Amino acid sequence: MIIDQKAPPQEQLTRRPRRAMSLLSQYRELASALAFFVLMMLAFTIASPSVWLNSLSYTAVFISLPIYIILAVSLVFVVVSGEIDLSFASVVGVAALVFSEFVLAGWNPYLCLVLAILAGGVAGIINGILVAYFGLSSLIVTLGMNFFWRGFIQIITNGTGVPLAFLQPTSFHNVFVGQIGIIPVQMLWAAGFATLGVVLFTYHKFGAYVRFVGDNPESAREMGINVRLVKMASFVFVGLASGFVGVLAILINNNFYPTVGDGYLLIVLAAIFVGGTAGIGGVGTVAGAIVGAFTVGFIESGIVAAGLTGYWTQFIYGVVIVLSLVTHRLYSPHYKK
Repeated sequence: MIIDQKAPPQEQLTRRPRRAMSLLSQYRELASALAFFVLMMLAFTIASPSVWLNSLSYTAVFISLPIYIILAVSLVFVVVSGEIDLSFASVVGVAALVFSEFVLAGWNPYLCLVLAILAGGVAGIINGILVAYFGLSSLIVTLGMNFFWRGFIQIITNGTGVPLAFLQPTSFHNVFVGQIGIIPVQMLWAAGFATLGVVLFTYHKFGAYVRFVGDNPESAREMGINVRLVKMASFVFVGLASGFVGVLAILINNNFYPTVGDGYLLIVLAAIFVGGTAGIGGVGTVAGAIVGAFTVGFIESGIVAAGLTGYWTQFIYGVVIVLSLVTHRLYSPHYKK
């Protein structure tokens, strides 16, 4: 241990607590989101210890949790830039449709994956053009695109799904949704994407530009930041993430359904707000969104394990979101902006 000989002994004793408090203050949203998650899991464990002291229960949750993590991480960029994207759930469906159609036509599944991700990126470009370059409201535009893409899927498929079980014994399936021990492989993909999101948002200039644009677009322009391009890139990032999720979703279920992605919208939005992203532009945390995804990902399983019916799920979602926002309001200066 290195001791600062110049500092008085009393100051040496108080320096570490001060640094810890400064660090806690800097990451206040993340700390409050993490504390909320820990308390929630503690309550679930007390209510049903036989379930949550069994590692297989976590494995079951980890099958679908990566989808929430990937979408929540990408959506933080759009929300922090001062916009919103309500179309990503349908873009997941479009990407899944593209993948399934080309796979059924006999194309290489890895190439089909690339095409699905590109399809998501194209959807993101369309959103970006309409919002950033045409100046339309992102709330209304992406809501409209959500209906547009979902309708497009229904028209192409006539409302019918297709089985993709023939992919299950392939190496492609194992690479993306296989299992290593008790850990589903998709958790590793989610961890990699989350790491990318944290690096981009916290350490790369793109993340800084997103925060500047969301906080004050006019000041960002004066600093030489291309505000339109930054917003466009944020929407494209969500589109690319949605494309990848679309493939994961159908590989997990071994089927394509025209409704794939439908249930993700409110859960992912809940994850980013529970995680400490304020929704006012310029303020957000990717790490907090990851914690928020864990929080909403465990709620339904925790409710069922506690002996309650699934009818309680939405009620508990509402309670969790409101309580977490109240916590952020009390302890985060950003929510008083």
